[in-house]
Amino acid sequence: MLKSRSLIAVAAATLLLSSVAHAQYKDEYTVSTVLPSAFPWGQAADKWVELVKERSEGRINMKIYSNSQLVSGDQTKEFSAMRSGLIDMAVGSTINWSPQVPQLNLFSLPFLMPDNAAIDAITQGDAGKAVFEAIEKRGVTPLAWGENGFRELSNSKRAISEPADLEGLKIRVVGSPLFQDTFSELGANPTQMSWADAKPALTTGAVDGQENPLSVFDVARIDQVGQEHLTLWHYMADPLVFAVSNRIWGQFNAEDQALLKQAAVDAGKWEIEKSRAELADTLQAIKDRGVTVTELTQAQHDAFVKATLPVYEKWIPRIGEDLVKQAQSAVANRKQ
Repeated sequence: MLKSRSLIAVAAATLLLSSVAHAQYKDEYTVSTVLPSAFPWGQAADKWVELVKERSEGRINMKIYSNSQLVSGDQTKEFSAMRSGLIDMAVGSTINWSPQVPQLNLFSLPFLMPDNAAIDAITQGDAGKAVFEAIEKRGVTPLAWGENGFRELSNSKRAISEPADLEGLKIRVVGSPLFQDTFSELGANPTQMSWADAKPALTTGAVDGQENPLSVFDVARIDQVGQEHLTLWHYMADPLVFAVSNRIWGQFNAEDQALLKQAAVDAGKWEIEKSRAELADTLQAIKDRGVTVTELTQAQHDAFVKATLPVYEKWIPRIGEDLVKQAQSAVANRKQ
């Protein structure tokens, strides 16, 4: 009888502790993204929220705030806001978080990743693990990779097939000094501005061009603001990261941490496969609207690679020589 009562007491205490733990959960967690559901980026966040709600049977609810509205449109402040606990979770860009996590500049090194297999070799290998460790040390727990795609170049002036064609062009770039250095080496005049300001600047001619994944060019109808020339140069790719503020992550029990992580992994895999499968149709739709598309020959591509080599000399020390070597080795030995 005494043993039975003890077991009942233990069970009751366990249930109480579990209830207290769940009671500490928020009614709703904020999830920040730059792009909304019309874009693959936003769809990645949608899928994550959907899977978590389904698998937690409604215990964990997340609400998406797109267009960087939680940081007043300044996407470069997203990581800091998550680290401080002002944002609970995010599906964020390696570019936008690079000011706070220098290792994330790895993905912005020009022409490091020639194809999808190269992206996967880095993110799924030792270099990817090292990047995740760097993120976690700075107050944010990374859970999984997503994808924003290769960034291609468009402008309103002329077809671009060699570095000299960029001479003097005003190109909108994101808030990363590495992008400024890359386009300066190519003779362009890079102008940093948020995505919220980019389209109006293209409309008025304040800038001549921009660089973004094909999905962004297509959905945002950038061709409607004079971007008649598009160059497929695959100069860098922007992996996305599903992540949670360390302040929030520690509030979840181990079971729910596993749930959140697996849901992120599944959402990321789903989004990567979906966005890659849609690229051919997206490019055709852009061509059908009259945009002139330039695809580089190997010789033309190599000229851009050579022109941007000084960027590596400046940025490898900031990113970490060992990390860059890991990434380059992963690319060289990738499975085709």
